[in-house]
Amino acid sequence: MSVSIRLSRTGRKNLPSYRVVVTQTRTKRDGKVLDIIGHFNPSSTPISFEIDKKKFQEWIEKGAIASESVKKLVEGKYEYLKYKPKKEEKKPEASKEMAVAGSEIPAEMAA
Repeated sequence: MSVSIRLSRTGRKNLPSYRVVVTQTRTKRDGKVLDIIGHFNPSSTPISFEIDKKKFQEWIEKGAIASESVKKLVEGKYEYLKYKPKKEEKKPEASKEMAVAGSEIPAEMAA
């Protein structure tokens, strides 16, 4: 089995924080871990990221594979984008369109 270094989510709803963990590749995201080597908190200001570089190097030398997000965090190239829902566009109502389009009323209907 292969070992991976990845993020495990902690924290409450809409306020995430993550642990940098070493785990078996097939385990669940928040499942059993072999070692906790750091943490990442994108919700704090400024964003905090700490990792034990000695442990990180030891696990890499043993054959652990770091995930893309962990690689970017270690290199300092990670950019956390907060979720922003799309604003709903207001659609014109059908009745207003009909009134504008059919502004000329035949004489038979007006009477």
